[in-house]
Amino acid sequence: MKKVYTCFCTDIIHEGHLKFVEEAKKYGELTVGVLADAAMVKYNRFPSISIEERVELVKGIDGVKDVIVQNEIMYDEVFRQLHPDIIIHGDNWEAESMQAIRANILSLTKEYGAELIEIPYHRDPKLTKIDKQMREKLAMPEFRRGRLHKALKMMPLIKAIEVHSGLTGLIAEKTMVVEGEKIDQFDAMWISSLCDSTEKGKPDIELVDMTSRFRTIEDVMEVTTKPIIFDGDTGGLTEHFVYTVRSLERMGVSAVIIEDKTGLKKNSLFGTEVEQTQDSIENFSAKIVAGKEAQLSDDFMIIARIESLILDKGIDDALKRAAAYVAAGADGIMIHSRKKEPDEILEFCDRFRTQDQNTPIVVVPSSYNTVTEEELEAHGANICIYANQLLRAAFPAMENAAKSILTHHRAAEIDSELMSIKNIITLIDEL
Repeated sequence: MKKVYTCFCTDIIHEGHLKFVEEAKKYGELTVGVLADAAMVKYNRFPSISIEERVELVKGIDGVKDVIVQNEIMYDEVFRQLHPDIIIHGDNWEAESMQAIRANILSLTKEYGAELIEIPYHRDPKLTKIDKQMREKLAMPEFRRGRLHKALKMMPLIKAIEVHSGLTGLIAEKTMVVEGEKIDQFDAMWISSLCDSTEKGKPDIELVDMTSRFRTIEDVMEVTTKPIIFDGDTGGLTEHFVYTVRSLERMGVSAVIIEDKTGLKKNSLFGTEVEQTQDSIENFSAKIVAGKEAQLSDDFMIIARIESLILDKGIDDALKRAAAYVAAGADGIMIHSRKKEPDEILEFCDRFRTQDQNTPIVVVPSSYNTVTEEELEAHGANICIYANQLLRAAFPAMENAAKSILTHHRAAEIDSELMSIKNIITLIDEL
């Protein structure tokens, strides 16, 4: 019999899958691949159950001869290992990412003398509803909270981008790039104090209170599923920080990052141009300890942001603080720099990794923006945050539109630079 292969990337088996298998097994002995966790996150969505559980689900389907784990989105490894005669897939190739997968399959079938058979995609309102329910499940706090923790075990480098509204959350959630056979998207979202304040027309001095900032979180959470990292500034008074931890944890936020400074908050990129005071190791460690004692789950992460390089105190001071903060219970270390080159960040990462192989390192390449993700990963970084680019992109675009309307006394001249309302609306899912 011919060897037939198809791949599933689902957490549940429903009627549509069963009908698909019934059709596929007509062509020969059917092997089903289950897309691995890391590949599933990059291509589709975060799995709500383990790879082992997903494999067992597929094994239980009548007509499936064998089940394997497909480690990559593309099919090269499948062809090298299995040499299938036939690939079975639905005809739902509309998305750019799906077109890239189809092109990969067709190239491999030609190389290996195989065949692609496309089965009409089963569009059923009941199944569409099931799919939406699965996505809603991913957005629920108890599932969302631990997603960053799990993603750190799945992927060598997590990419997070700043969001400050439901709409920017949707951009972070849905933006996907296809380059050849590589499919990429953001893995998490960063809710920045700077961007939250700027969006409200307020200075970045912790003026916007937590109640208002929590509303931003709620707006983002209502329409997205990806994990959220929250910018907690200094964390405030220790007595207040413990309540912030409890609130964020209850909402389903994955992590809070707090910086080791005291007094009136000033943006770090000003460095020593303005007066900024770094907290003592003892005080800041005590704040971390109090936060960890306050949290109720093992999923929530408290990440310590070190300002030593910002304040020109050197890498030795930063490393000393990093060791102390990890000892106090910090789940990660964020190292920040205002230099244009990444040298001191990379040196910190290298030296920190000699003393600590496991604690996640968070980097924010705003000033040193020429460094690549591959370079950061090679030096041991685990989370890369693009901390303010969406806001900075929006401001000049809006200002340009406003100036054009004032100049021409109509909107026609700027229209070609604007996204259509129809295209914006397509970002928003209807119930």
